[in-house]
Amino acid sequence: MPKFQPVRLKLKSGEELEIREAVPEDAASVLRYTDYISGESDNLTFGPGEFGITLAQEEEYLRAQTKLSNSIYLLGLLNGEVVASLSFAGGARPRIKHAGEFGMSVLKAHWNKGIGTTMLAAFLDWCRGTKEIRKVNLRVRVDNHAAIHLYKKAGFTTEGRKSREFQIGDGFIDSFLMGLELD
Repeated sequence: MPKFQPVRLKLKSGEELEIREAVPEDAASVLRYTDYISGESDNLTFGPGEFGITLAQEEEYLRAQTKLSNSIYLLGLLNGEVVASLSFAGGARPRIKHAGEFGMSVLKAHWNKGIGTTMLAAFLDWCRGTKEIRKVNLRVRVDNHAAIHLYKKAGFTTEGRKSREFQIGDGFIDSFLMGLELD
């Protein structure tokens, strides 16, 4: 039985977003999606051609995620096409198993439809339902105002700042460390 029950939710655009857990058979689609988004935004930790994961490695990663109780990889699909992803990895050792960090992306063509909000809400519902995950962390560029607004709206607070977290060309960009404590 999957640890995340798939959901279909209406977006403000009227479209129906399917959110489900990724499985190893999704590896090729995930890699195509990742390759595409790498060229759409500088908000990711990698650019075009920098992801560096093979199909076999992605299949194994997704297989491992399905087995871990405190980690998950979610896909957001419109009409069967991957338009968003959210991955969360909890700690491996008992003292840090309750906390982890997530990253999320949405295809630029689908920005401002509420996909990020919907994905984040479904993910946080899953976290709360695990009774295991008690703290969710993230890193976000200090100039990614839309993402920062989304995270604050969901209850995340800024816990710190890392200087020079990103280097793009000759420039450096700091990131905020944000967190959400769950009951």
